[in-house]
Amino acid sequence: MPTSDHGRLTRAARIHGTHKVAVSEFGLPDIGPDELLLRVVSSSMCLSTYKAMSLGSEHKRVPDTISTDPVITGHEFAGVLEEVGDDLADRFTVGQSVAILPTMGLPSGWSPGYSYPHFGGDATYCIVPAIAVEKGCVLPYDDGYYANGSLAEPMSCIIGAFRSNYHTEPLVWEHQMGLRPGGRLALLGSGGAMGIGALDYALNGPFTPSLIVAVDVDPERLDRLRRLFPAEEAERRGCRFEVVDASGQDTVELLRAISPDGFDDVVVFAAITQLVEAGDAILAHDGCLNFFAGPTDREFSASLNLYNIHYESTHLVGTSGGSRSDMEESLELSASGAINPSRMVTHVGGLDAVPDALSDLPTFTGGKILIYPHIDMDLTAIADFDELGRHDPRFERLARLCADRDDIWNHAAEDYVLRAFAAEART
Repeated sequence: MPTSDHGRLTRAARIHGTHKVAVSEFGLPDIGPDELLLRVVSSSMCLSTYKAMSLGSEHKRVPDTISTDPVITGHEFAGVLEEVGDDLADRFTVGQSVAILPTMGLPSGWSPGYSYPHFGGDATYCIVPAIAVEKGCVLPYDDGYYANGSLAEPMSCIIGAFRSNYHTEPLVWEHQMGLRPGGRLALLGSGGAMGIGALDYALNGPFTPSLIVAVDVDPERLDRLRRLFPAEEAERRGCRFEVVDASGQDTVELLRAISPDGFDDVVVFAAITQLVEAGDAILAHDGCLNFFAGPTDREFSASLNLYNIHYESTHLVGTSGGSRSDMEESLELSASGAINPSRMVTHVGGLDAVPDALSDLPTFTGGKILIYPHIDMDLTAIADFDELGRHDPRFERLARLCADRDDIWNHAAEDYVLRAFAAEART
């Protein structure tokens, strides 16, 4: 990596204050004997980072000192170990590929992408601190496709959410964890990236719903769900799959028409009061409602049917983040081809695209954004590669590589973009 009189250089997007994110170059300190230097290869973007940017030091994970010690953004990232501290030489090796688990837990609650001046994914290089190593947050993997490493984090959140749902038996005080086997699953507000990941896992993971209904109000997103997950393929797996447009219609009435007895599991992907209440209204006996969306409003609330909680044994759960085992499951499933988290990706760009992309996230209608810190590329939709290819042969090549995979981002496209768009002077 490049160095100067001020030490190892990195370029990173950092939060300097409320709605203040900028990319700059600065020096990193030498790593300690129990630390790692990571060359970040890929970093996917999450709405949670917008929440950190918009709240600044009011966010529970963002320190009060960001005006003088800005923190690196990005918590969904993977890369290659550039240096290994002496005390870790028996556990890690230079050149090893790793993915980072950001849920470092208590007591501090700090995590990369929110809390550290030298540890985060939207950077060319970052330092993995000792606490992240101690807590098992550095996951070696040999997939070779770094997008899988980045996307394992959002997939781990989905896996953790599905596993946090539970069901019961009368007078048996042990919960049966996870989606109900052979049950009916409704995914509300599921047209975005996380809904796509949830559908992939629901259809191709260890749970076996007999019915999955995906609900949204955006026609473009709904069309994309139909293209990515043809109902015929789900049927071959023994699952009935329906995509429902709830715009201007009564969501409860629509879903009750599909499953008159309700749904065993409901997951809500948007912090909208009416959506949460609709989810509660369609629960079957012993049904579980998972409020997956993370609201920014600390007073966010909805009306729930407490009669049903008492007499119909309905449940409410919510989770944030995923565990190490959840992330390892994602890495294993994606490496085997059982799931394809890249279905979530709609846009790709370089590090300089981060500030504007973060600011626009609340109104962004695409899926996941993949950032490759070592390339020079404006934020670009995969759907636009073909048109851009009329003037730039590099995009023409990317268009062909994605077309070969049903217009889904993939390993070959990643390898090519890292070579063809490399910011040589900075790496």
